[in-house]
Amino acid sequence: MRHASPHGRSGVLMIKWAGRLIVFFGAAHTVSALTIEHAARHAGAWFSGELWGDDFAAMSPADSAYWLSLDSFGIPLIVVGLIVLWLDNRRVTPPPFIAWILGVWTVIGAIVLMPTPWPIMAVATILLFIGTRRAAHHDSPALRTQGAER
Repeated sequence: MRHASPHGRSGVLMIKWAGRLIVFFGAAHTVSALTIEHAARHAGAWFSGELWGDDFAAMSPADSAYWLSLDSFGIPLIVVGLIVLWLDNRRVTPPPFIAWILGVWTVIGAIVLMPTPWPIMAVATILLFIGTRRAAHHDSPALRTQGAER
C-alpha cells in the first residue's frame, strides 16, 4: 500500500498521467480513424456481414477501414489506460510488465511506421515505468520496516 511521502506521491502522479495519456492515445486513434480517415462511412458494410468473406491479402476499403478503427489497437489501449487508472485509484501499483510491453510496442512502432504519434506513448511508457518503480521502491518491505524502527 502506498504512503503519502513526497517520493511515493510523485510515483502516483506519474502513474496517473501515464494512464491518462494511454487512454488519450487510444481514444484519439479510434476517433480520428472514424472521422478524419472517414472509416465510419463503411459502417453499413461492417454490420451487414459484408466483411465475413473478405480476403485479408486483398483487403477491401471497408475491411481496411474496420481494421484501422474499431478493430485496431485504440480500444484495447483505452482499456489498458483505464485499468492503470483503476488500479491507481485503489492504491495498487500497476505491474511493471505493462510498461515494458508498451515500451517495446512503442519502439517497434516508431521504427516500422514513421511518422506516427509514438512520442505520446513513449512519454506515457516512461511515466508508467518510473512511477511503478518509485511506487514499488516506496512500498518495499525494507522501507516499511525502517520506518517502523524510527
